Order: sequence, then C-alpha cells, then structure tokens
Amino acid sequence: MTTPAPTEALSPEQSGQLAEFARTCRAAARAVSLYPKTHPSIGVSLSRVVNAAGRLAKDGSVTLTVQRDMLTIGDRAPLRPDPSIGELASLLHDRLIGVLTIRREADADDWHTFLVMLARPTEELMADGGVSSVWTRTGRTRFEIREIDYAEVLRERGGGEAEWDRIVASCLKGETALDERALASLLDALGDPARFAALLNRIHTAAPDGIEVSARVAALLQLMKNAIEAAKARGEAEGERAVQTIAASCAGLTPDTMIAMLERRQSGQPDEAATASAVAGQMTHQTMASFMARSVTAERGATQRLAQALDALVPSAEQKERVVRLAKGEALQGDLGADPDFDQIWQNVANMVMSYSMISYSDESWVSEQYGRELSAARRQAVEVERVSDDPPERVQAWVATVTEPALLRLDLDMLLDLLRIEEVPDAWEPVAHIAASEAEHRTLAGDASSAQALIEAIVGDTKAGGRPALRACAARVVDRLCTGPLARHVGHQLRTIKDDEVERYARLCQALGPGLVRSLADALTREESNVAVRRLGVLLLGFGAAGRRSVEQLKNSSNPAVRRTAVTLLRGAGGAEALSELASMLGDDDPAVQRESIHAIVEIGTDKAYAVLQRLLLEADTPRDTALMELVNLRDDKAGPLFAYLLSHSRLRGKLAGFHLSMVEALGKMTPRAESVRALEQVLHYRDWWALFRTTALQQAAANSLRRLGTPESVAVLEAAAAAGSRGVRRAARAQIAQLPGREGSQA
Repeated sequence: MTTPAPTEALSPEQSGQLAEFARTCRAAARAVSLYPKTHPSIGVSLSRVVNAAGRLAKDGSVTLTVQRDMLTIGDRAPLRPDPSIGELASLLHDRLIGVLTIRREADADDWHTFLVMLARPTEELMADGGVSSVWTRTGRTRFEIREIDYAEVLRERGGGEAEWDRIVASCLKGETALDERALASLLDALGDPARFAALLNRIHTAAPDGIEVSARVAALLQLMKNAIEAAKARGEAEGERAVQTIAASCAGLTPDTMIAMLERRQSGQPDEAATASAVAGQMTHQTMASFMARSVTAERGATQRLAQALDALVPSAEQKERVVRLAKGEALQGDLGADPDFDQIWQNVANMVMSYSMISYSDESWVSEQYGRELSAARRQAVEVERVSDDPPERVQAWVATVTEPALLRLDLDMLLDLLRIEEVPDAWEPVAHIAASEAEHRTLAGDASSAQALIEAIVGDTKAGGRPALRACAARVVDRLCTGPLARHVGHQLRTIKDDEVERYARLCQALGPGLVRSLADALTREESNVAVRRLGVLLLGFGAAGRRSVEQLKNSSNPAVRRTAVTLLRGAGGAEALSELASMLGDDDPAVQRESIHAIVEIGTDKAYAVLQRLLLEADTPRDTALMELVNLRDDKAGPLFAYLLSHSRLRGKLAGFHLSMVEALGKMTPRAESVRALEQVLHYRDWWALFRTTALQQAAANSLRRLGTPESVAVLEAAAAAGSRGVRRAARAQIAQLPGREGSQA
C-alpha cells in the first residue's frame, strides 16, 4: 500500500522534536555500526536518542509513517525540510519499514537492539524473513513495525494505464531516457509476456491518428531498448529473460508493424538494428505461430503483408511449414475455429504463405545452373552424412567444440585483434577500434577481464612511441572514449563479488588503459555503495600513483563515509605537506571512522608540522571535538610517542582538556622509551599551576610514574635529580617512584 501525501504541517514544536530525533537516531545508528556496545560513545548516543524519542512520544507513543525521503506523523509533515529527517527516512525505507511506532518507555537496550538490526543489509533481513519478523524474534515490545509490501508498491508505482500512456508518449517524442517510475512500470510489465504485449499495443491505441508506421516502430524499438537496459541493470540473466519476454510479446503485433520492425535490422540506426535483431532472434516457432493465428483471425484470412512478414521471420520452407501447422492448431481453438468454412479458409492461408517466397523472389539471374544444383545437393548430402554417421565420437566432439560459445567468443576476439593489427588506413582502422572498444566494455561487464585487456592493449599500443604514427590520433580518440565511458562502472560492478585473488586481473586491465581512467574510477567509487567495491577501487586508484592521489578532492566530498575513508587511505599513501593539508580538513568529518583514519594518517607523517596541525585543530580549537580527542589519546601505536611528547611540550596543561593531557602522560610510560618522551615527561614533572593544585599534583605523579615505567638510565636520572632538587611536591612524587625501582626498596620517600 502506498503512503498518501501529507496534507497538514506539524506544529513548530513537534517539527523541531522530529528533526532532533532524526539527528540523534542517525548519529546513534552510525555509532552502533562502528563500535561495540561497551564503547563510551555508544552509551552517550543511546542516551541522547532515548531522550529525543521520549520528547517526541510525550503522549505515550508516536507513530512515524516512512516515505522514501520523509517522515510524517499521521498525515502531517514537518514545517520545513530537514536533511537528517530525509536520511533517517531513507535508512528505514531501505529496510522496508513502512510504519514505526515507538513507545515512550523504550530504553537504551531497546534502541541498541533496534539500531543493530538496522545496521544489517536489506538483503540479509529479507533472507531472514523481513524486518518485521526479525524484530518480533527479539522479544522486545516497545517498537511496532509494519513492513512495506514492496511488490505491491512496485505494482502501484508502475502498473497504471496512465503511466503506460506517459511512457508511450515519451517514446513517440523520441525521448531516450525514462524516469524511475517509468522504469519500474517497464520492469513490472516484463514479468508477464501478455502484460508486456498489452503495453506494446499502447503504441497503436495511445498514439494519435496519422502517426506513420515508421514513427510507431521507432517508438516501439525505443520502448523495447529501455526495457532491456532496465532489466540488464539487474544482471545479464535478467536482461536475457527480458529479451525473451519481449520476443514472446511480439505475437500481438500487426503484420505492418512486424515487417517495419524486421526491416530495421538492416536499415535502422545501430541501436534500433541491435534491438530488432536481438528480439527477432529470440522469437520461437510458437511465437510466430501465435502472430500468424491472430492476424488470420482478425482478417478472416491471410494478407500479402502477413505472408511477407512470415517470410522475413522464417525463410526456410521446412520451418515455415511447422509454423503454419502450429498456427492452425491455435486458430482452431479460437473464434475462427467455429467457422464451418475453417478448413477452406486455412487451406487458402497456407497456400498463400507457403508460396509467397516463390512468387516474390527468384534467384535465377544471380545463381548459375551448376551452383543451383550444388545447393540442392548440399541438403541431401547433409542428411546422408547424418544417416551414415561413421565418424568416431572424438572427432565429432572436436568438431562440436569449435562451435561452442567459448570457442566462438575466442574467434571473435582473435578476429578483432587481427583486424586491429593488419589494418593500416586510419579511416578503416578507427571503426574497427570502436567495435573493439565496445567489445572490451561488454567483456568487462561479463567478467572476462583478460580478453578486455587484450583488446585495450591492442588499441592503446598505437598511442605510444612504438605504435603506428598514422593511427595515433584516432587511437587516442578511442582511448578517450574508453576512459570516459562505462568501463569504470563495469569494473566497479565486478569488484563487488569477485574473490580477492581476482582483483589483480582488473587492476591490470585498468593499468593497460592508463591514467586517463582515473577520473572515471573515482567517479565510480563516489557512487559505489558496496564497501568491498569501495576498498578495491581505492586500491586500483593507488596503483596509478600521483594521478590516483589527485582524485582525492572528488572522493572526500562524497556522502558515503566508506568513500571518504578511501580518500584518507589515498592521502596516507601520498604523504608530504600537500597530503597534510587535505588530511587536516577531514578531521572535522561527521563520521568517527573518517576522523580516526585521518588522525592515524597524520601521525604516520610524523613531522613537527603534522603534530602542530593536530594540536591546533584538536587541542586548541574553540569547539573541542570529543570523538577525535578520544581517538587521539587512545592511540597505542609506538608512532604516537613522538606526537604525545610534542603535544605535552607545546600545550598549556590546563583548562577543559587537562584530562587528555593526563591520558597522554600515562600513555608515554607504556610506549617504547625515546629521548623526546623523557624530555616531555620531565617538563610535566616540574609543571606548576598555583590555581589548580590538585590537577598539578595528578600530572606530576603521573609523569613520575611514567618515567619510572620507562626504566631507562635517562628517565631514572631525571627522577633522581627531581628527588634531590625539585619542589616539595615534585620531590615527593619522584621519591615515591624511585622507591619502587629494583634494588631501591630501602630508599627514603
């Protein structure tokens, strides 16, 4: 059931509460997907969403109706659009949640269970019985979920007659692109040949009178092409089934339309010719028989146009005879079969159809008498060979192996490679190269990376110094077409599902095309939703070196956090001052994982300039970034030692961030001893702040403890000097730690 459009607006107060709830819920969903339940940020996030939901459900409960990009309460929508409401609506809608009722007493455990469920992929929830079933099995009752009947929604969106008329009108105008609703309608119709045949019939019933057959056929082929491409987007198998469905639907075409469509196989535009050939190639004898039976029933006999159409479909007399026989059986079951003169009518039909090719065409002026005799004998000879059948099985198998699909694909590849190699004239070579480029794209989508690479290398070779100078310009144009075309998207599609050891094949394919592909790969990465494909595309971009790293600007502005993390990975590989400025800009990212990766990358740069960036943006910022600071102090990598030493030496150890300073002091004592660590701890040990004595004492004791844990001669010397000549508090802290050193138990505290 589809959701009615909102008719009223929420009050300003409730609109604000809904927006606040959406923001806190999205933030909690991100936290739950990234951290274990015991992580401190989980508790904070869940507390906020419990409070926000409680304010929204102040009357005891609240029911949210979920649309694709909007949440409503009843039939009332917020006063103003809010991005966070749209994001939460999209998250819920993707999990097929249509209505969500939240009770005010829902606690943190309820919310954690619910958000963990939302973190699961939709496909996994569907396989587990759907989101409603999964939630019911949790045993929690403070949420009620009504699931979307997605099949019904799709039917309502795409199945109306008005929508079909809109599609037909669009095709008659020559428009090549359809919106999402129209594509949904096409995909729905593809589920049933009879339903799709009704849609094709709209070309005749919905088109204005006076529209020529050629215009109708152009619209018909455009409609077929759109349907096939929409199905192929779901997979090659879906595309093949779509062609078969459309072919079966053609049984309802008129003879004039069928003839015009078949003529487009030779005389139409490339797209029209390809579509007409693909559909005609999938028409079965039963489809042709149904086409014939319907036409004969409608006309009460055969027309010359019907005979012409059948001759174009089945020029072989033997196959045509079978179609006529099947058509008779179908016509006999219909209204025409009740006619007492049926047998006479059908005899006339059969005679006209079977004799049409002999009446309309003769090859006597083109074929010699001797050649004609040989053609006639060839059929008898083939039958005789089949009858005798004295070839050994292994020979027959070897013959059959030469016409299998893999063998034919290999022959196609060899032919294209040979043509690219032997053709020398640019005007003749370039069309072949464009065909090879299309084949490379098709084979990439089909998963044949090695064949696609061979074709690409044959084209790219003529753009290089060792290539043929006369072909360099046109080869560069074909390479540019490959770099800006769908190849990068096809690579991304493959990277979603292949095994890790197969990624290298696609890396070699991309490297064969060169750095010109980087921009398209980055664009594919920004649009990719699969985290696996995002990671693998990032590896491919890194393989292009500096050219790949220059794509960071495009990646870091993506709405997908996984893509932004890939941008950090690329910057980490780049290093240097340029990478530092880019990484610094990503410290303010909303996604904690992006912040974490950015901090690690800056620490890896390991220069004072890098440390100064972290100090300025995290410790001296007007608005402390708690998540990033927590990530900073939780670094346990030895590479963080110089960073902590720098921050302690260059920061004021006071204010709201003093707790972070104390954590860094304690962390230094657990890391590999370094000279700069000892100097920083010595500075903290002697630190004084008369306005915060307790804080000063805690820092001094922590510094002394870390110096003792380092246990180097230098750190022990600092403690001994402090015990002898430090201030009173410093002496006390130093002596307490010296007393714990091995062999110093008797020292005086």
